[in-house]
Amino acid sequence: MSYRSFFAGIAMSLCGLGGAALAQGPVPKDLPARAEIYAIPTLTLSDSQFLSGDSNAKPAVVTGELSLAPGTGRLPVAVLMHGSGGIGGNIQYWKRVLNGAGIATFVIDGVTGRGFSGVGDKQAALGRLNFVLDIYRSLDILAKHPRIDPERIVMMGFSRGGQAALYSSVDRFQKLWNKSGVNFASYVVFYPDCGTTYRDDGKVSARPIRIFHGTPDNYNPVAPCKAYVERLKQAGADIQLTEYPNAPHGFDNPYGANPPAPTKADQSVRACKIREDANAVLVNDATQKPFSYNDECVSIGPTVGFDPEAAQAVTSAVQAFLKSTLGAK
Repeated sequence: MSYRSFFAGIAMSLCGLGGAALAQGPVPKDLPARAEIYAIPTLTLSDSQFLSGDSNAKPAVVTGELSLAPGTGRLPVAVLMHGSGGIGGNIQYWKRVLNGAGIATFVIDGVTGRGFSGVGDKQAALGRLNFVLDIYRSLDILAKHPRIDPERIVMMGFSRGGQAALYSSVDRFQKLWNKSGVNFASYVVFYPDCGTTYRDDGKVSARPIRIFHGTPDNYNPVAPCKAYVERLKQAGADIQLTEYPNAPHGFDNPYGANPPAPTKADQSVRACKIREDANAVLVNDATQKPFSYNDECVSIGPTVGFDPEAAQAVTSAVQAFLKSTLGAK
């Protein structure tokens, strides 16, 4: 017998054993039956271009991965938008949780197609609002998909992606950039930066918004989010903030440091107060000049890490929320 025949026989035996093992047990609930990869035509624009509705910007193509359950019926779907570091362990975790609950997922990669692996240590390389546009462009795809229920699309974002998820609910931004004809059924937001005030950001979609944050978070502090939530509540928005007393930034990432540890060079605007002026320019309130990541208020090396207790609690909270709003399992 030749070596080639010998190893071919072993391979066939292993395949047979694998098939037998699968046949003996149920298929895991979090295993999607199908994945589809989509190119998402978008733009790479400055914050001023986004805020003024100026589409004369550099074309870009980012990607989205759609994971679908078996069958032919229409499914609810969660759009997942990552943070400054790109698609990490928290995105993979939530993809499994959601798929296991019968919710399709659409994971956007907003950095690789633009030539980055991440922008945590170079935040100025990508405008703070680019992910909002990417999110709206994902709706163009999902609204037309035969397996997706356009009335049951939920937005979930984390850190920089959480900021994008939160502000994608703003009516003004929807009118400027969302051309899909559909809106999100709800918004689930993890540890966003709420320290920037945009014009008319008190008018948001009439859909539930839920924010999950940590008390010790020194990347994106919770205090500005509390103030924004109260402002939106007074305007009649359906919004709630849940705060976990020991949860650092990124507390839902199973691969995060435990105990939490400082990043090497990530930039945080935790000490900055930023606002949009009448000319669609983001201004540092302390200097009354256009905001820059060279400003003194920018901090380096915020702490990130995993908190198992908070992660378990937020998983239960999000599952219950989606069950009530989407009719998920």
